[in-house]
Amino acid sequence: MALYPMLWLFFCYGLLGWVLETAFAALRQRRYVDRSVLFGPLCISYGLTGAVLTWGLWELRGQYFFLFLGCAVGATVVEWVAGHLLERATHTRWWDYSRYRFNLDGYICAGASAVWGLLGLVAVEWISPLLVSLYRLLPPLLSHILLLVLVVVLLVDGLGTILTLMGIRDALPQVEAVNNRLAALSVRMGEWILRRTEGRIQRSYPKAQFIRRREKDRTSPFLRGNSFYSIMLLFLVGGVCGDLAETIFCRVRLGWWMSRSSVVWGPFSIVWGLALAAATLMLYRYRDRTASFFFVAGTLLGGLYEYLCSVFTELVFGTVFWDYSAIPFNLGGRINLLYCFFWGFAAVAWFKGLYPVLARWMAKIPPRAGKIAVWVLILFMAVNMSVSALALARYSSRAAGEPADQAWEVYMDTHYDDSVMHRIYPYAKMTD
Repeated sequence: MALYPMLWLFFCYGLLGWVLETAFAALRQRRYVDRSVLFGPLCISYGLTGAVLTWGLWELRGQYFFLFLGCAVGATVVEWVAGHLLERATHTRWWDYSRYRFNLDGYICAGASAVWGLLGLVAVEWISPLLVSLYRLLPPLLSHILLLVLVVVLLVDGLGTILTLMGIRDALPQVEAVNNRLAALSVRMGEWILRRTEGRIQRSYPKAQFIRRREKDRTSPFLRGNSFYSIMLLFLVGGVCGDLAETIFCRVRLGWWMSRSSVVWGPFSIVWGLALAAATLMLYRYRDRTASFFFVAGTLLGGLYEYLCSVFTELVFGTVFWDYSAIPFNLGGRINLLYCFFWGFAAVAWFKGLYPVLARWMAKIPPRAGKIAVWVLILFMAVNMSVSALALARYSSRAAGEPADQAWEVYMDTHYDDSVMHRIYPYAKMTD
């Protein structure tokens, strides 16, 4: 799906989410209240969730069970992340499911996840095709201009919201003026959004609980498993270990050595690196939970993650890097039940076995030298991933018969021709 239709879905679902939240709050409280973090009538979490689920799960339309499951897991992850980000940014709890059964931190619960699954199913199955059809009725130039204007307005609105949260909203009068107009628009659609941050939050979320600001932790960043440097280090370590594990697995299973790297320089699996870093960042606070908790979480999150990675690489690079069509209980060849269970077992092995040992080693890293080393590795991986993306893009273009017209294309054809790319990505298959 192209960029402009994705933006269209983002704004449509953002507006629909705002209307849904405002109407639900009005029904419960017998008065209209604004449910947007921004000044304008837009819920970012709904917009992102609707657009991403439509983009990632489009192939599951008609397969109601899997579509429901994918939407439920995806929307639940977004709600969990959004709740913690809002708490971290505003020191405020915006909603609380603590009184419901099977909740996690009060930010997600089984009942809400089921509702999100149903809403997501309806959205991807019926609403998204309708919205895309409406978008195609618009003249291309008009639709592009409209979406670009909305993006600019959203950026200004976001800047004004950040300044309000910092208590310095009047620092930029032009931004404040735009925010006032957006707030007036929201008033006509719902109720006036208060200018002061705490007032806005308390009116929109009467049950919001303000949390005391935490003192800045001055300990070594490698002592905290969810610090920036720890997570980046785990991304790098996980990428290397994941590549080696897959290489050994393929040697045992297929009987020959083959590259499982995601990049052109060195053994590194981006899929495994991101999975390990994201799983640790999200589940670090639950590291004392039971093994069954990590197995279920790893199975569901890992399955959705692998599916979306497969869709992403095919849509962006026109390449399929793995195909499980020959394995029973697969879903479009992108995931299969057995490997989803592997994600679950990997989560248990990581949090109950490997991570505690690695955390003790990381705690011994000198802070200053460790930070420098991490930044050097981040810079190297950034260049490595950029070159790999260009090489893959040119690999796909060559397969389509497109000649090398620009200097970077000639460079890629010279240094990363088809033989080199086939050696690095032996299972890659080109698609239309």
